[in-house]
Amino acid sequence: MQDRGPAAYLAEFIGTLMLVFFVCAAVSLYGPEPSAQNPNPFIDFSVIGLVHVLVLFVLVQTLAVVSGAHFNPAVTAAMTALRQIKPADAGIYILAQLAGAVAGALLVKAILLNEGEVENYGATTVSDALEGKIFPGMVVEAIGTFFLLWAIIGVAVNPRATKEWAALAIGGALGMGVMVLAPLTGAGFNPARSFGPALVSGEWGGFADFVLVYCVGPVVGALMAAAVYFQIFIAPGKKGVGGAEPVG
Repeated sequence: MQDRGPAAYLAEFIGTLMLVFFVCAAVSLYGPEPSAQNPNPFIDFSVIGLVHVLVLFVLVQTLAVVSGAHFNPAVTAAMTALRQIKPADAGIYILAQLAGAVAGALLVKAILLNEGEVENYGATTVSDALEGKIFPGMVVEAIGTFFLLWAIIGVAVNPRATKEWAALAIGGALGMGVMVLAPLTGAGFNPARSFGPALVSGEWGGFADFVLVYCVGPVVGALMAAAVYFQIFIAPGKKGVGGAEPVG
């Protein structure tokens, strides 16, 4: 288990800021709100998904050696459960991620004040296509985060992994999840990514519902992925993974 310091905390702040900025700017520009004249506008989720792939690829490549490149409280929770990061450091990571997410969303608002207002500066929302909305939304967010953590643990935490492909595999997992699941929940898969624009826009969709869908859902999915992958693929051959370098 590695000790973290100010450089790692700053990396988490900057990385989350850039992740939220580019993702929310893409959503603001490519996700028009339905109107009376155009009730079913075309939303190019392939472009939005590709933005997720590329920005996370770059951030993991450049900042993983500094902080492990979490940029996501759900990832930090899973890495804490796997004893990749100390609880005290994990708490500071999460605060840095939330602060970075708010800063990223504020930057989107500053640049795209009018264009972004329609989309609440990239805030995630649960689609009416999900009957009941809250529990199905939690399930969707949990599934997407499970898949993301499955990739992270498989290519970066597993001591037998080929880490040269880690950044692309992690970015690809996030991008694919966005392309498939964004029409249902906005594909947050990251409490910080959802928190930043929700705070800046003031659009929570009900605070309690927001917490359940975009905080509890991703954390549960992340912890499930950590438990399942570790027990099946890592634990049988290792007594612990404390020496593996966390990325994601």
